[in-house]
Amino acid sequence: MRNIYYLLIIFLIASVTVSAQTATKGKTIQTIPPGEPVIINRDTLFKFYAGQGLFEPAERAAIVTKRIEALVNRIDFNPDSLTLKNDSTLSVINYNSQIVLAVNNKDATYTELNRPQLAASYLNILKTKLGNYFTSNNTQTVVTNILEAIAVIVLLIVLIWALFKGSRWVKLKLLKAWETRIDKLAAQGAPVVYAHRLLPLVTGLLRIVRVIMIIILVYLALPVLFFIFPSSKPIAVQLLGYVVTPFKSILLAIVHYIPNLLTITVIYVVTRYIVKLVKFIANEIAQGNFTINGFYAEWALPTYNIIRVLLFAFMFVVIFPYLPGSDSKIFQGVTVFLGILFSLGSSSAISNMVAGIVLTYMRPYKIGDRIKVGEVMGDVIEKNLLVTRLRTIKNEDITIPNATILSGHTVNYSTVAKTMGLVLNTTVTIGYDVPWQTVHNLLISAAEATEGIMADKKPFVLQTGLNDFNVSYQLNAYTALSNQMAAIYSRLHQNIQDKFNEAGVEIMSPHYTSLRDGNHIQIPEGYLEEGYSKPGFKVEGK
Repeated sequence: MRNIYYLLIIFLIASVTVSAQTATKGKTIQTIPPGEPVIINRDTLFKFYAGQGLFEPAERAAIVTKRIEALVNRIDFNPDSLTLKNDSTLSVINYNSQIVLAVNNKDATYTELNRPQLAASYLNILKTKLGNYFTSNNTQTVVTNILEAIAVIVLLIVLIWALFKGSRWVKLKLLKAWETRIDKLAAQGAPVVYAHRLLPLVTGLLRIVRVIMIIILVYLALPVLFFIFPSSKPIAVQLLGYVVTPFKSILLAIVHYIPNLLTITVIYVVTRYIVKLVKFIANEIAQGNFTINGFYAEWALPTYNIIRVLLFAFMFVVIFPYLPGSDSKIFQGVTVFLGILFSLGSSSAISNMVAGIVLTYMRPYKIGDRIKVGEVMGDVIEKNLLVTRLRTIKNEDITIPNATILSGHTVNYSTVAKTMGLVLNTTVTIGYDVPWQTVHNLLISAAEATEGIMADKKPFVLQTGLNDFNVSYQLNAYTALSNQMAAIYSRLHQNIQDKFNEAGVEIMSPHYTSLRDGNHIQIPEGYLEEGYSKPGFKVEGK
């Protein structure tokens, strides 16, 4: 019995011991989980023992691993850009504005640190480990880096060689095309001197383009080379920044400027359609399709041009605040300077423009009119806001500033020539020995026989002076051909000579008549009567 009693006691003690050990082991497994590691480059950075939100520890570790791998694969990655932000419930590690991982209060329960301290240790691990991500000193990595650098250099050399070959091919094609073009020009009789002079300029531009492309290739290859070696990775990031940052700024400026650009586009489109409407109305008035009382048809197009300039000037004033840099003091200063420079340098041009506008609405002449400005007479072949061009009967083109025309007087021979007729006049002096009726008839008959003189308006003669030895007779005749004044005058003078010679009336200075006896009559031989002989001098005594 005593043996049985001892056996029962030993069995109870063993049972209690086993139960206690079992209970102790179960408690350890429940309170300290194995954890899910975050492994980068075969190196465990840390472990997650608790979940985050809806994610279990394994899912959480996988997500953080992917985020870190994406970071280290970026060309511009810089571990110093990792930052820590603590709030009441979470501690968040960010890279710029991107979340890398978050540490919660439950994570801290598995360590002897509080949540901010645990997050700070994670941040330190990330900066240290990721900063040395490419700094493995094993021989295989060094050899791989060197081979990669050699491959980049070889590729750069191949690209430069291909660029030289390509530029040489383009140059040969250009020379061949150029020679063909020169041959064609020479065959057509055109001068080819300038073509020969231009060829070196074109080939020089081709060389400049080639040099620029080589510089671009070398500059792009340098960041790749520097990025291969961890120690020179910051240099690669800096070189890329010199290119990426300006382009990024430009693209952002363009994106931010899109609203202003849309506003400018709307203003321009509205102004453009208003100008088209004004042009349509002006063309209709100019063509006589409809009229406005007191508004002449020739005013239509000049008025349209003025309105168009005013509309576009108003449009520029409206869109000026939306232009890039319009609020810059430098931009405003340059604008004011250019305005003053334009005003001071174009005073005469502005005066001519104002005079051109005034002349447009004064209507002193139009294209095709025969006018006289000062001592210049000719047909109007062009008029604009600055100058008026005349073509004389000698085919001389004379340019007259509008300010000069406005400040002087202008004679227009064509205004009423086709309706009332332009009066051409010429004066002859005839001695008192010829009856005035005879002179009148001869002058009128000479005018009626002249081509270009209007037949429905009878010529008339005015006796403009009773001089010491003669009478001045002014012949006036109507013509509708103001642009043929010189030719009509010439034909009129010819007919006057013929008519007077046929009537035996001399057109000569009358003071010769005091010595008429003994002098040959001043008429061509063809008009003399048969048997005419020069009279002798008569001397009478007392």
